Amino acid sequence: MLNNYKKISTNEIILYNNILLLSRNKVFYTKLKINDTFQNRINLIFIHVSFLFIKVKHKNQEKVYKKFFQSMFDLIFDKVELNMREIGYGDVTVNKNMKFLVKTFYNILLNCETYNNKSKNHKIMFLTKYLEQTNITKNSNNDDLLGYFNKYHSFCLDLSSDSVLSGGFNFNYK
Repeated sequence: MLNNYKKISTNEIILYNNILLLSRNKVFYTKLKINDTFQNRINLIFIHVSFLFIKVKHKNQEKVYKKFFQSMFDLIFDKVELNMREIGYGDVTVNKNMKFLVKTFYNILLNCETYNNKSKNHKIMFLTKYLEQTNITKNSNNDDLLGYFNKYHSFCLDLSSDSVLSGGFNFNYK
């Protein structure tokens, strides 16, 4: 059984932890008024990692990057599954939710691939589709939400592929 265990490199864990910190940033739940729910946190992780995947994908098609994509994908979904089980979801619910989350991740990834080419309204529709905001501020904070992800997208485009692979990046939104 241990032979099937995939070893996750420290760089992938560092990258995952950095993405996790980004998705738990207080600015989402205070300034941008996104509801602090399990689904929103997962979708924030998906959006953040999608921009990084796209950055590395466009620059490199080498085997090391394909391995990186797969191991990061596995790590993210292993952690999500573990968190669902810790919350108390049963096997049937976890399996059903994991299928839904994989589809959601790929939809987000596809939307992030064309993010640069989208109009402001399409970007806002994409973000609000996956990030539920409080009822009071549904339309008032869309520009701030868009501003955050525009800055993050630009930040990812400026990163080197090696810094993504090493997990060593530091995005600060102000």
